Amino acid sequence: MTDSPSFASLPPGALPVQATLREALAAMTQAGLPALEARMLLTHVTGLSRTQLITRDTQPLDAGQHGRLLTLLNRRLAGEPMAYLVGEREFYGRPFRVSPAVLIPRPDTEIAVQAALARLAGTQAPRVLDLGTGSGILAVTLACERPDAQVWATDISPAALDMARANAAALGADNIRFLESDWYAALPTEARFALIVSNPPYIAAGDPHLSSGDLRFEPVDALTDHGDGLSDLATIVAGAGAHLEEGGWLLMEHGFDQGGAARQLLRDAGFADVFTERDLGGNERCSGGRWPGGKAGVQGPTAGSEP
Repeated sequence: MTDSPSFASLPPGALPVQATLREALAAMTQAGLPALEARMLLTHVTGLSRTQLITRDTQPLDAGQHGRLLTLLNRRLAGEPMAYLVGEREFYGRPFRVSPAVLIPRPDTEIAVQAALARLAGTQAPRVLDLGTGSGILAVTLACERPDAQVWATDISPAALDMARANAAALGADNIRFLESDWYAALPTEARFALIVSNPPYIAAGDPHLSSGDLRFEPVDALTDHGDGLSDLATIVAGAGAHLEEGGWLLMEHGFDQGGAARQLLRDAGFADVFTERDLGGNERCSGGRWPGGKAGVQGPTAGSEP
């Protein structure tokens, strides 16, 4: 997870009220902001494209733009993540709206999407459940990639569900049913799915990462279970059998050092074909298994798993 920078505050007068676009970019980079981030903030405030920032570089900021830019700049210099400042982050090639009510999408989570799509291949109109959807990146991406799917997305946070609904609407994913729920609690008892996927809180309480970098600004309840980091994973595994079709799959993102524990939870609950996928950095990141019955379907690699 990327650390946010921590720069000194902007010197007084470094960003004049009628600064041109060129002067504004120079002031931000001199304050320590990377040029890319400086351009992103300026584009966000002015609505101009990157090309227009170059071709109109002598254009001055108006008073409103100056005030908004200065506010965003100082928030970034204090370490606040860029995604929250511009209100957007790309995931699986699509722009997702984000706010401090939800986690910032990260490339490693795309591993869960790839694993899910592989296990849904060949299944017509699958029913899919995303537990703890947050901004909706998993549910919306799967709904867009598989428009024939019937996707359900749950979260205990009304603010997160509002964000997920907004992303679904913006990206044309109209095949999602959103439900406020503490994991499985609000699901109909008869609801069954071909695949359940989740990126739950898995950081242990007291982990120093929670007080550093971007994580300082993200919703703590979406990061940690306030325990050993495994309790929510265990809850998801324990309840999955009651909501999976025969031969259905459960997939869970987890910490880089939790692969072995996740596989053991799955095996102890009776799952077959237990596997773990590695992320872009080579770390164990997504584990899953197949509920007994039906066809085995795709079997994932078991890198680092026990026999």
